[in-house]
Amino acid sequence: MKNFLSDLSQKEFPISERVSATAIRHSVLQLIQEENPDFSESSFLSLSELNDYREKYITQSLKNELGDLSHLEENVLKTMKEKKTITDKGTIKASKNTFGQKVADKVASFGGSWTFILSFMGFIVIWIILNAILLTRKEFDPYPFILLNLILSCIASLQAPVIMMSQNRQEAKDRKRSQDDYMINLKSELEIRTLHEKIDHLIIHQQQEMMEVQKVQIEMLNDIMKEIQLLKAK
Repeated sequence: MKNFLSDLSQKEFPISERVSATAIRHSVLQLIQEENPDFSESSFLSLSELNDYREKYITQSLKNELGDLSHLEENVLKTMKEKKTITDKGTIKASKNTFGQKVADKVASFGGSWTFILSFMGFIVIWIILNAILLTRKEFDPYPFILLNLILSCIASLQAPVIMMSQNRQEAKDRKRSQDDYMINLKSELEIRTLHEKIDHLIIHQQQEMMEVQKVQIEMLNDIMKEIQLLKAK
């Protein structure tokens, strides 16, 4: 396999990876020339080197738009360099819930259901009937049902913070999901930019190949015309 010498790093690469400076997008070429002043439009570099500078260009563009990069944005750039998906770097990690978290989820799930409302209303009605009608002589909680009010107050005071614990944990999960959504959207935008760069490169490369083919065809036509003229002269 033939190799060529990169004008950028002075290293050998397969000829199939050779890229002409004229086929590079101007913005990326400008970045390369800022770090390598000797790199001109007649120079060549490898495709892997070009991809590295594409990533540098995207990183710089992102910094210019957003300022200092956050941890999430650095993770997105890292996944692009490592050719990984966002799910590998996601912020939501599967973890086992503690006993308290399980209890909080159960209480929040049951306390916010019609089953709890209807069953508790039934309990209150039975309590009132027992103390007001059936146990008129030996009622253990006569009207105005002070013991019942105490039980209701205790349940409400305990249930509220438990439900809040479950809601806070759900909010934390939602926040992490929104962070993952932001990372996915940002990576999609950057990947589209990279795709545009590659498509532009392919178009320019195809145009150069077509020009080379046209040159060869013109040379062949000139040779044919010369042979025809020689035949006519004879």
